[in-house]
Parts: sequence; structure tokens; C-alpha cells
Amino acid sequence: MEKGRGVVVVAALQFACSDEVSSNADKAERLVRAAHGKGASIVLIQELFEGYYFCQAQREDFFQRAKPYKGHPTIQRMQKLARELGVVIPVSFFEEANNAHYNSVAVIDADGTDLGLYRKSHIPDGPGYQEKFYFNPGDTGFKVFETKFAKIGIAICWDQWFPEAARAMVLQGAEILFYPTAIGSEPQDQGLDSRDHWKRVMQGHAGANLVPLVASNRIGKEIIKTEHGDSQITFYGNSFIAGPSGEIVAIANDKDEDVLVAEFDLDKIKSKRHSWGVFRDRRPELYKVLLTLDGSNKDL
Repeated sequence: MEKGRGVVVVAALQFACSDEVSSNADKAERLVRAAHGKGASIVLIQELFEGYYFCQAQREDFFQRAKPYKGHPTIQRMQKLARELGVVIPVSFFEEANNAHYNSVAVIDADGTDLGLYRKSHIPDGPGYQEKFYFNPGDTGFKVFETKFAKIGIAICWDQWFPEAARAMVLQGAEILFYPTAIGSEPQDQGLDSRDHWKRVMQGHAGANLVPLVASNRIGKEIIKTEHGDSQITFYGNSFIAGPSGEIVAIANDKDEDVLVAEFDLDKIKSKRHSWGVFRDRRPELYKVLLTLDGSNKDL
């Protein structure tokens, strides 16, 4: 198949994590193999799948979970798997880079080649999601990776709430957007359920940019010890794949392990995207206000 053209089958994985790296890597491999068995050529694993979502607490011992990008054992394992199966695998991991730390994804092409790194740009900080304690803001910018099957854009969890990120990736040629995620209940308010809001925001990115979008989230209840006692999040899954008008074409529930797949004809989608006119009619010279935080300095 010509690179970046034709029909492509994508997959989103969903599973509960233990807090043991090897068992989670085993589970991810088993589900990647299942996705390949369903015909998938690009398979998305959820965010930080090597263990529990540790950002519920601010604990210095959790920095020991970080590893350097080069020589990372889980990335190397997924490179071997990608090469064996001929599939593309974005791999989420906690990166140590000298004295900096990042929430990162390495993109592995279908021949096992590491195509490079994306570091999460938007870092949340709230009850249960205290990522600013662990992660520096990413310095890679929004990137597009030319894989065997498609040009793909990768962003991570909180990035998915920002339309600017999706637009930046599609402007650079992304044909499909991928969002590995870890999101669930809110420890400070058990009545707050963001799942429908979460889905609609990303459906909007797909529809506004006329590209398919794949979101992979975890499931299960995770309890982390904090300085104030136990913190608990129940991750709500709902991993999904959206089509280029924002329609959901495959979705998981909030409790079960799943492997979602969907097929897209990138040639047909490209023709629709071009004919729809949203990229023809953009007015970048009018968008300078987006370079400000408060909208007051429009002359930058």
C-alpha cells in the first residue's frame, strides 16, 4: 500500500491496569495481537499503560517510574511486536530526560522503526490529576508522523481539550488523530461525570478538521496512597473511534476490556476535506489573538 494513501484500519485498546509493568505490557501485547487479528494496521494503547495512573498523589518515589527514551524496555518490546505484526504502535511512557520529565509517546512504524517522540504539551493540575508535579510541559510542539499506512497526529489526554492542537496537527498533514488517555471520576466530586463532554469535544475535532479520530482510555478502579489518605479514581473507558464528520463509528463501554476497530478510506476523506472548504477559507492573519493568553494584545 502506498504510504499515507488508501484504506486503513485503526484500533483503540481499552483495559484495566495493574501496578506491575510486565503484566500490563503482556496485556497490551495480547490486545495488539487481537487488533491485528481484526485487520488493524495502526493500534492505539492508552496513556501511561505501564502502571496505575500515579498522578493522583504528589510522591517523590513515583519519579522512579520514569525511564529514558533511548533503551526504554517497553518501547523496545513494542518495536519487536510492531515489526513482527507489521503494525504501527504509538507507545505512551513516563520519560526521564536528565533532570526533566515528560509524559511522552514514541511512535513505532510497521517495520519496528522508532519515528520519534511527542511530549505532552498541556499539563493538568487538579484533584486526582496532579500532573504538574511530575511532568515538564512538552517541548516538541505538535507533530505529524509519516507511518507506512497514514500520516498521523498524536496528542495526549489533556491535549484533547484544545482545538488548537488538533488543528495544528491537521494543518501539518495529519490524516488521522490519536489521543491516548487516562480519565475517569473526580476525587473531589463523585457526582461529576465528564465522559459525554470528553467525547463531544473530540468528536468536534474530528468534524472541524474532517479527519478520523481515535481515543483510547483505561477502565477500572485505582487507589493511590497520598499524604492525605487514599485517593480513588474509577476510569470510565468509553474509548471510541470517530469518523471525519465527528460521528462515532465504534465505542466501548465503561467496564469491559475491548478492542475497537474501524476502516477508513483516506482518499475519499481527503477529497471530502478539500471540497468542504474549511481549509480553503481559513484566515490565519485574523487569528493573532490566539497568540495571547487574555485576548488583549492582538498586535503581536
